[in-house]
Amino acid sequence: MLNQTHDPARLSWIESANHAEADFPLQSLPFGVFRAAGNLTPRIGVAIGNQILDLTAAAELDFLPIAARTACQQPTLNPLMAAGPAVWTALRARLSELLGVDSCPAPLRIQVERCLVPPAGVTMLLPAAIGDYTDFYASSFHATNVGKLFRPDQPLLPNYKWVPIGYHGRSSSIAISGTPVRRPHGQSKPADQPAPTYGPSQSLDYELELGAFVGPGNPRGDSIPLAAAPGHLFGVVLLNDWSARDLQSWEYQPLGPFLAKNFATTISPWVVTMEALAPFRAPAFVRPTGDPAPLPYLADEHDAAHGGLALNLEVRLLTEKMRATGTAPHPLSSGSFQQMYWTLAQLLTHHASNGCNLQPGDLLGSGTVSGPTPGSRGCLLELTARGTEPLRLPNGEVRRFLEDGDEVILRGYAERPGARGIGLGECRGRVLPAAG
Repeated sequence: MLNQTHDPARLSWIESANHAEADFPLQSLPFGVFRAAGNLTPRIGVAIGNQILDLTAAAELDFLPIAARTACQQPTLNPLMAAGPAVWTALRARLSELLGVDSCPAPLRIQVERCLVPPAGVTMLLPAAIGDYTDFYASSFHATNVGKLFRPDQPLLPNYKWVPIGYHGRSSSIAISGTPVRRPHGQSKPADQPAPTYGPSQSLDYELELGAFVGPGNPRGDSIPLAAAPGHLFGVVLLNDWSARDLQSWEYQPLGPFLAKNFATTISPWVVTMEALAPFRAPAFVRPTGDPAPLPYLADEHDAAHGGLALNLEVRLLTEKMRATGTAPHPLSSGSFQQMYWTLAQLLTHHASNGCNLQPGDLLGSGTVSGPTPGSRGCLLELTARGTEPLRLPNGEVRRFLEDGDEVILRGYAERPGARGIGLGECRGRVLPAAG
């Protein structure tokens, strides 16, 4: 629900948070984990403008709600994620008060300023100890586009519109934005060759996704009803599900992705909470006429009316040649998360519906965010039709898939009339040559 923390007229006494282009104004207050220069201990922080409020320091000074103090002095966000919506809301309200220009008296402001950390010299870390990672396939546009490339006569498999499709990813290879990505090795088999070969992937790709962190979760054997799912979704990050398409096309049958996906996943450092995104809730995707209605455990009036998110996500590419000439990254695509076939709540509820125990800090990937137009396709597999329709960049370079030195940059933002726009920051990764 909307409250005073969402008031678009409220300003912060940290001036950089009031700039129109700021990703993290007072209405955002995303959480992350950082290591300051000269300090090896990870600390929890909140981004405000171009500053970081050190919550570990704020908790030690008794500035935070009692119920949140211990969680905010931990090296990861897992305890805070486990605390649940009541604690999240109380903490957000207090942070908004401490950082608001009209709600923090001068004597207190002086003390709070001592908890601010400038970003220079700060190293951002993974926000949580991610025990499990599941990647979904929640865009019918992406699924259809990819299906046409491999199964022209039946792009979508019969189960797609009945059940959220996903696979279990590899949590150990999830990395924070800015971490280089080494080109992976694996088996691939071109259609015109009699046998597979082993070597570096020649069809390396990105996937534009949103990642959602799980909150309290459920005991093993229990489920999470759809109506209760919002209370188990802490917040979101940008997510790049790096994919080796040549490895994937050879190995994915019968059990799905393996080496093609498990070598790297990149996420942005700041977790924008679901409460911060409340002004940007939207109706769930309207299914085309003739599509089946969700089964009862995946159907809920509130989720249908408010389960979508009006988030715009975009991809830019910076090649080695662009970097050398000082050329700005080139936009490849942009899409709306509101066009996803399944909502985040449906993904979480389905995941737990068989008694699978979701735990605080687990990560759910949305699957590639693609839309109905060519400019909204969220990966090179779609944009280049599996490499058969290469992209020509403004500087004359051509791309079928990613080359060594290419840097993929994901950005996201939410905006709506009557609300203060907020961003998701950046998710960056640069491709390094294969080892050996």
